[in-house]
Amino acid sequence: MVKVVDLTEMLKPYGHYVLGGAVVVFLAYIWAKRKEYKAPATIALSAILAAVVAIATNVIKVPTPATGGYINLGDTMVMFSAMVFGPVVGVFAGGVGSALGDIIGGYPGWAPITLVVKGLEGLAIGYLARRSDNVSTLVIAGIVGGMIMVSGYFLFEAYMFGVPAALTEVPGNIVQAVTGIIVGTGLATIIKKRYPEVADLI
Repeated sequence: MVKVVDLTEMLKPYGHYVLGGAVVVFLAYIWAKRKEYKAPATIALSAILAAVVAIATNVIKVPTPATGGYINLGDTMVMFSAMVFGPVVGVFAGGVGSALGDIIGGYPGWAPITLVVKGLEGLAIGYLARRSDNVSTLVIAGIVGGMIMVSGYFLFEAYMFGVPAALTEVPGNIVQAVTGIIVGTGLATIIKKRYPEVADLI
């Protein structure tokens, strides 16, 4: 079994390439679906929100020595982005934005794992919350996304480190998810109810 420290060290040189590949796939998808989406607005919003997620990820970082990861506030903006703009923006802002946060924050070896876990989080939340401004629906979407994030990292870390080490990060990730639900839902509710036209930008 490869130790997680070895894996993240091994992945460090490839984080940028993985991120670049994800961007190319996203642009190709938007181009293929250009009749369904307002491509320029979708690309611009996705890029802006990915940058916001990356910044939020690095505002506060609490290292978790047992796994070599860290707790952060990035999920607040992942959830907000997905709740307001749906799965397409959600998967890009969540996956690419969070992975970019890992790279610029000194954790490049985690970027490929984060790309998948946070991308799935944004995708799920976006599908569940896109057409609703109901607080209960947004909270449920956030809970589902939070469960994906917590379980995704747990499964990866349990496989690489073992269950005891992976369990040490679960409480922090739960706090991270709950914070994301509270802040993301609050901001999304305000935007959707006061500025409903924003959701129609894409």
